[in-house]
Amino acid sequence: MTEELPERERGHSLLSRISTEMVRAQKEFFGKGPTQAKSYFFDDMLLIVMKGGTTTAERTMLDFGEENKVRDFRQTFENQMTEKLTGMIEELTGRKVLTYQSQIMFGPDRIVELFVFDDQARPEFIQATAEGQLCDEPVGEVNEDELDEPSSSGQS
Repeated sequence: MTEELPERERGHSLLSRISTEMVRAQKEFFGKGPTQAKSYFFDDMLLIVMKGGTTTAERTMLDFGEENKVRDFRQTFENQMTEKLTGMIEELTGRKVLTYQSQIMFGPDRIVELFVFDDQARPEFIQATAEGQLCDEPVGEVNEDELDEPSSSGQS
């Protein structure tokens, strides 16, 4: 299906789909997902930045000043989710993921997912990222209200 789109649209479409599927995965596995996500291709990397999404329990722990415990739990959980998330990204992109890292930051809340591939991103995907930055377009960006029901895409 994406091969029928013009190159420019393929880049925009894939970035948006990655953002959407990552938010869906976060909602499915954490019980609450980010309120916004945006994906970027750089060289051999994919960066996904998500805003919001801390659970009620995490927010309570943060109120107690326990940032490190929340971060430690998230890191442990993400380490266990590596195969599932890298599999989803490989299916969406058709590329091999060599390594993956996730991090959560607070004040403001951000979740960052970084995937490193075994090759460079196609030019139209890097161009879509650049257009989203230079032209102030919402390329690769999704908001909570734009999501429909969870899909099974990319989940094994």
